[in-house]
Amino acid sequence: MDLPCVQWQDHVAQKWVGIDPDVKEHFTSLLEIDDIFKCSLSMITCNALFLFYSPDDLDFVDSISVGSSVQKDAEKAARCREGGNSSFRSRDYTSAALHYTQGACFAPVGSEQLSLCYANRSAALYHLQHYQDSLDDISKAMKSGYPPHLLHKLKERRTQCLKHLSVSQKAKEDGHKAASKNHGPEEQGSLQCGICPEAVMSFDPEKGRHLVATERIGAGEVILTDRPYSCVLIPGMEGVRGTAGGQDTEGGVFGTEQRRCHRCLCETLSAVPCDWCSYSRYCSTSCQQEAWEEHHHWECPVGADLMVMGVMSQLALRVALKAGLRNVQRARDPIREELTKSQPSSLNSKSPHSYSCHSTSNSDSYLRVFHLLHHLNRHSPCLRFLYAVTIATVFLKLSKVGPPPSSWDFSGPSREKNQSNQEGGITDWGSELWLLGSAALRHIVQLGCNAQAIIMLQNIGTRNSAVQSSREIRIATAIFPTLSLLNHSCSPNTSLVFESRDVLCGSDPSADISEHTAEDRSKPCRVTVTVRAAKVIPPGQEILHCYGPDSRRMATKDRQRLLLEQYFFLCRCETCSLQQQQDEEEEEKQEKGTASSLLCGKCKGSLRKFSESKGKGFMCSQSCCGHRMSSSEVSRSLQSIRADLEKVVDLLQTEQPDKALKILRTKCRSGLILAETHPLQGELDDATARAYAAIGDWNNAASYLQRSAAAVGSQYGEDSIELGYQLFKLVQLHFNGGSRTPALSLIPKVRHLLCLHRGPRCQELQELQAMEDCLRG
Repeated sequence: MDLPCVQWQDHVAQKWVGIDPDVKEHFTSLLEIDDIFKCSLSMITCNALFLFYSPDDLDFVDSISVGSSVQKDAEKAARCREGGNSSFRSRDYTSAALHYTQGACFAPVGSEQLSLCYANRSAALYHLQHYQDSLDDISKAMKSGYPPHLLHKLKERRTQCLKHLSVSQKAKEDGHKAASKNHGPEEQGSLQCGICPEAVMSFDPEKGRHLVATERIGAGEVILTDRPYSCVLIPGMEGVRGTAGGQDTEGGVFGTEQRRCHRCLCETLSAVPCDWCSYSRYCSTSCQQEAWEEHHHWECPVGADLMVMGVMSQLALRVALKAGLRNVQRARDPIREELTKSQPSSLNSKSPHSYSCHSTSNSDSYLRVFHLLHHLNRHSPCLRFLYAVTIATVFLKLSKVGPPPSSWDFSGPSREKNQSNQEGGITDWGSELWLLGSAALRHIVQLGCNAQAIIMLQNIGTRNSAVQSSREIRIATAIFPTLSLLNHSCSPNTSLVFESRDVLCGSDPSADISEHTAEDRSKPCRVTVTVRAAKVIPPGQEILHCYGPDSRRMATKDRQRLLLEQYFFLCRCETCSLQQQQDEEEEEKQEKGTASSLLCGKCKGSLRKFSESKGKGFMCSQSCCGHRMSSSEVSRSLQSIRADLEKVVDLLQTEQPDKALKILRTKCRSGLILAETHPLQGELDDATARAYAAIGDWNNAASYLQRSAAAVGSQYGEDSIELGYQLFKLVQLHFNGGSRTPALSLIPKVRHLLCLHRGPRCQELQELQAMEDCLRG
C-alpha cells in the first residue's frame, strides 16, 4: 500500500493518542463516510478536542514537504544541463536526453536555460535517430529565446533532420507497397474497451459482482480490455542500470517519474514539462493539456504536499476531481445505490437507474468505481483516522489554493452565497463542496482492496546486448472500472498485460512523419490492460485473476494471511483447498525423508527435514553420509547465495562478465547445493547464461539457460509466461550461436506461450518471426 510518508503517519498517530476519549469513541462509532470526513475536518480546525497540544496539520505538512519542493529553479536546471553535457561527451545520448529533460522541467518558462536544455536535447535525440523529436525541440528552443549567436547550430541540425526524415519516409513507402502485395490486412492498432460477448457480469451475496463465461473461451482469447479511471505514477522507483537504451551507472539515477509520461505512462525521451512545476511531465502537449484540465490544475500548487501524502491519497483525489459534482451526486443517489446492491442484474438492463459494464463514458465508469466495496468497518479505527485526517488536510489545502475546480462548480440557484471565507477556506456546510472531500475519502478507503498495480516489462540487459533480459516493475497504481469486477484466485485462469498504445511517443526512429503526422502526434496515448484467457474457460466458470499472492510464488498459509489482512477474505479458491492438503502431505513426506530441493554439500544426496529435542534442521538422506545442517545454517547459506547473486547481477549490468563468472564458479562453497529445480538455482543458471553470452560463448550460455528454463517450468508451469520469456532468450542464444535446428525446434512453443499471454502484437513475437525468417533463409 502507498501510504503517506512516515513523518505524517507518526504525526497522525500522535494526534490519535491525544484525542479526548469521548471524541475518540464517537469517531470510532461512525460508520458513514460523510460523517467520518466531517468529524475529521472538525478535528483539524479545533485543537480543543485534544488532551494536549497538537501541531497545526497544515503547518506540519508544509514543514515535511520542504524536501519535496516542485518549484522551478534555474540553478538546478543549469546543473542538470551540465550533467547532460557530461553524458553527451561520453556518447551516452540516452542519459544526456534524460538530463536535459530534467533541466527543462526545472527551467522557468521563457528562461534562457529552458531554450538551452531544449537545444541540447535536440542534439542528443538527433544522435539517437529520433529526428522528428529533435525537430520539435529545435522549434521549442527557438520559441524560448535561444541565444541568436548560436542559432546557426540549430538551423544546421534542422536541415540534417529533414534530410533523414525524407529518406526514412521514402523507405517506408516502398516497404508498405511491398507489404501490401505479400500480406493481408493488418490487425487494428487499438482495441475497444469492454467485455467480450462470451462473458457476462453476475452477482451473488457472497462474491458480489463478478464475471462468468457464458460460452467456451479459448486459451489466449481476449476477455476484456479496460483503461484506468485514473492512475498515479509511483515516484522514487529507481531506474535500472545498464539498459539497452544506454543507461549506465550514470543512468541509474533516473526513476520512472523521469522516464514516463505522468498521464499515459508511456516511456519518452522528449517529455513536455509542466509550465508551473518541476515534477510533472508528459509525452505530448495533448497529454499535458488533458492532465491539466482533469486534475493537474489543482494538484500543481500543492504538488509537494501530495508527494508526502502518498500515492493512495493522490489517486483518491484524482478520481474525485475527474468525477465532478454531478457524477458524485448521481452515484450517491439512494435509489441507484439500492438498485446496485439488491438488483445487480439490472446493471445490464434498460432500467433508467442501470449502467452498462461495456460503456466507456466517464459517468458510467465512475458509477462502477463509486460502488466498489470499501470495507470501512473492517479497517482499524487508527487506519480510518489516518485516511480521514489525510484527506481532510488535502481538502483544506485545496480550498486555500483558489476557487473550486470547474467540475465541482455548482453555481446556480442551489449555490449558497456564503460559501467561503476571505482566505479561501471553505466554511459553510450548507455548501455541497464538502462532497469532494467525502468522495476522496471513500476512494482512499476503497483503494486498499481495489487498487491495481500497473506492471510493465523493463529491459535490464547491458548496452548492445545480443540477448534480451527483462524484469517486471511496478510503475503506477490505478483503479480500473471493469477489471475491478474480477475476483481473486491464487491460480487464475487469466493473464494481464499492461501497455500504452494508440500513438507512438517518439520511441521508433523510423516512425516520425510517414505514419505519425503532427496531428497524430498531438493525440494522447492511453494505458490499457488486456485480460486474456490463460487456459480454456468452459461455460459457467468464473473468470478470475490474481490480486498478488500467487500459488507459484508463495505458500498457502502466507497467501491466505496476506489476502485476509488486505482484502478481508479468507481465500478458499480451488488452489488453496488442494494445495493446503498437498502442503501437509509434502511436510509429512519430508519428515519421512523424501527428497527436497536442497542437496547435501558433501555427497549431493537430498536433504530431509528432522526435528529433535536439540532442534530442527536438515539431514542427508544417504545413510553412508549422515551430514547434518541446522535450520539456521541452511538459512545463512541461502542468504549467502542470494547475496552473491546480487553481486553477479550488478557486475553484469556494469559489463563485467568475467568477474561475475568468477563468483558463480565458487557459489557451492557454502556446503549447500541447490537441486536443479530450486528457484534460486534457476536464477543462478540464468545469470551464468547471461555472463557467457556477454563474452560470446553461445554454447555454454545456451546450456545454462536450458537448465534455468527447466527450473522456471517446474516453478511456474509449462504454460506460463515466465517459461515463455526464458525460452525466448534461449532461441536468441541459439540464433546468435548459429544453432539452427535447436532454435527452430523451440520457436513454435515460444510463439504459443507469447500469443497465449501477451497477444499476437507483442514485440517479442515480431523479433521471433524475424529470427525464424532468417534461419529458414
